[in-house]
Amino acid sequence: MLIPDFITVTLGLAVFLGGGMLNKRFGLLRRLNIPEAVSGGLLASLFLMGVYLVLDVEIVFELEARDFFLVMFFAGIGLNARLGDLISGGRPLMILLALTLLTILSQNLIGGAGAAIFGYPAQAGVLFGSAALIGGHGTAIAWAPEVAAATGLSAAQELGVAVATLGLVLAAIIGGPIAGYLIQRDALTPDRPDQGPIAGLATPNGAPPQIITPDGVMRSLLYLNFAIILGYAGWEGLETLGVKLPLFVPCLVAGIFIANLRALLFPAAPAVARTPSLALISEVSLGIFLAMSLMSLQLWTIADLGPAILAVMLGQTLFTVLFVLLVLFPLLGGGYRAAVLAAGFGGFALGATPTAIANMTAVTKRYGPSPIAFVVLPLVSAFFVDIANAIVIQTIVNF
Repeated sequence: MLIPDFITVTLGLAVFLGGGMLNKRFGLLRRLNIPEAVSGGLLASLFLMGVYLVLDVEIVFELEARDFFLVMFFAGIGLNARLGDLISGGRPLMILLALTLLTILSQNLIGGAGAAIFGYPAQAGVLFGSAALIGGHGTAIAWAPEVAAATGLSAAQELGVAVATLGLVLAAIIGGPIAGYLIQRDALTPDRPDQGPIAGLATPNGAPPQIITPDGVMRSLLYLNFAIILGYAGWEGLETLGVKLPLFVPCLVAGIFIANLRALLFPAAPAVARTPSLALISEVSLGIFLAMSLMSLQLWTIADLGPAILAVMLGQTLFTVLFVLLVLFPLLGGGYRAAVLAAGFGGFALGATPTAIANMTAVTKRYGPSPIAFVVLPLVSAFFVDIANAIVIQTIVNF
């Protein structure tokens, strides 16, 4: 059964609100910093799995509108980025780049070992590893034919999609608890609590409620549209040059350019960056995107592959948690920003960039802002990962 795009968006709104109700009702979800979209999306996907198993009805959603919300969110991230943030983010950016490459290699070692133990061809380890985890569904689907051709594994695509699906679920669950544990253990607080929200209308430390006005919302939407138009033009230009990037990447960069040019040319103009209006739009956009993504997961594909995928994913999750706690957090300085990035990296390593951002949003809504984290992590995940991942995967498949 195919659900049309407009109805999919409508259901995404309902799932997001349902997740908010769940988080209000169950304090454990709030204490673990689980995003509302994750709570609602996973519950919806479990319900749809029940429909499939009991009634043998497979519900599939059209998801074209979903990507618009993702682009809107990342354009907002760009508008919130100040030049000083980009300069301050240089060191954590380089550290994250190195740690991401190390994670790619480690995931494929774990995946290769799991493939060998459960009787899969060695090259199929990339589908238990970085092709499906750091790469996500798109990378797993793209590389599955290569793996199938090299190994004769006819179910390569099903394997990759199942690993990516379970990885996305785990990514949405582990990031918030990791950051919450670090923040509470070390009594961490934001370096600059006055910097304003990136996404999520948090009011930590008893701060007064933030005021949202129609003018502020309209101004934010106008600048978001400017960033998307410019980003889309840049994306098309890169396509003609043979450079393939997700659309949200040029929109993020366009937002950075517009925000800093505006601050330079019109410093007295009404603010857009880090205003409650832009934070509200960003949170709604990310929430709808993530709710639609999670509710559309076909969880029954995981059950079809049995214990192999569960055992390997247990190993991948354990590695990710220990790596974030023992390596990434100390190397990033052990401060509040490092804890927020730990939440994001936990989501990004097993899932996808939007999941990482949702994890960080849930943390900063509760504990306070960390603007540089929201700029650094998308730059790593967008510009670097696909290239490094492709080189590693190609080397393993051709081995």
